[in-house]
Amino acid sequence: MATLAKPTRDQPSATQVWDWLSQVPDPEIPVISLVDLGIIRDVAWDGDTLVVTVTPTYSGCPATGVINLDIERALRDHGVDKLRLERKLSPPWTTDWVSAAGREKLAAYGIAPPVDDTAADGRLVARARRLASGSNLAIACPRCGATHTEKVSQFGSTPCKASYRCLSCLEPFDYFKCI
Repeated sequence: MATLAKPTRDQPSATQVWDWLSQVPDPEIPVISLVDLGIIRDVAWDGDTLVVTVTPTYSGCPATGVINLDIERALRDHGVDKLRLERKLSPPWTTDWVSAAGREKLAAYGIAPPVDDTAADGRLVARARRLASGSNLAIACPRCGATHTEKVSQFGSTPCKASYRCLSCLEPFDYFKCI
C-alpha cells in the first residue's frame, strides 16, 4: 500500500470528503447513506489521488456497481478529478457497522433495523447463543413497536431484507437481516 499523504491546500480534507459521502444514498434503501450503512471504510489521499475504500454488504450485492458510480459521481461533482475506489472484503461487512443514526432512519422509513450483534470482533457470541437455544429473534414492528411479529419469508424486497408481519397492527414490513 502506498504511503498516504496529507491533502494539499487544493485538496479537500478527509473530513470534507466524508461529509460529501454522507449525502450519497444507498440505491436500494435511499433513506440511509452509504456512510450510515457503514460500507465506506476509509478516505485518504495517495499523492494527488483520492482513495475511497469500500466494503460491500456482501460479495454478490447487485447494487455494488451502482454504489461505485454514485460515489464517483458525487466526488467528481465536488471537483475531485483523480479518484480510486478500492474494494476491501476483509473483515467482511456486518450489520453492526450500520450507524445509530442509520438504524433510526431505517425504523422511521418502516424497515426494522438489525438487532443482533454480529460484528467480527467477537460479539457474535450473543447471536450464536440465541441460535443454539432455539429462541426466536424478537423483531419490533417499525410502525407500532410491538414485538409480536412473525417472519413471512427469509427474503424480502432485496436480498439483505426479510419479510415480516406484525401480529398486533397486522402491517407487513421488511427487516434488515443481520449479516
